[in-house]
Amino acid sequence: MKNRRASSFVYLLALLSLMSHGAHAQGTFVYDQESSTDENYPFVGSRIQFYGTVGQSFTPSLTAVGFVRLKVGDLTLGNSLGATLLVNLRSNAINGPILGTTAPVVLSDSFRGSADFLFASAISVIPNATYFFETVVQSGDNWGATEIGDNYPGGIFYGGLQPFSAADLWFREGIIVPEPSVILLAIIGAVPLLWFSRKRQD
Repeated sequence: MKNRRASSFVYLLALLSLMSHGAHAQGTFVYDQESSTDENYPFVGSRIQFYGTVGQSFTPSLTAVGFVRLKVGDLTLGNSLGATLLVNLRSNAINGPILGTTAPVVLSDSFRGSADFLFASAISVIPNATYFFETVVQSGDNWGATEIGDNYPGGIFYGGLQPFSAADLWFREGIIVPEPSVILLAIIGAVPLLWFSRKRQD
């Protein structure tokens, strides 16, 4: 009987270990500031390399920034050359101190659409203060970010260091709320099963 219980426990540990691999990337995107909620908005490329960088000022209402979503795309299609992009979060100015940098995102040739730029951990910010994010092409092809009309009252578009008050980048930013751990949920579900199994064996 003890051997059977021990083997059941080992099986449970193995199962939880396998399930844990899917737990790390899970989470819910909570949007704070955005210039558009239209995920089907067409890509209109404002050339990042032409300006050196393109960016946007924004005024968060939350106390942290965990991600920035942008509509970006390849401006030279079909040459088998993608690009690697990242986003810097800055304070005070578009070229002000860097508070955090997202993990680089590798995009394939001819990509055009929404891309999520994630900070390793949420960056603390002061609600209702002005911050800036800049989009940087780390390497690769000629790339663009979607510029739209003046949709967002809390900030403006920047091409290089130049502000353009009549435009905004298409962007959404906010935090990522982790979902309950798969391991924790599995343990909660497994405890009654083990208890009933033990009662039957006794």
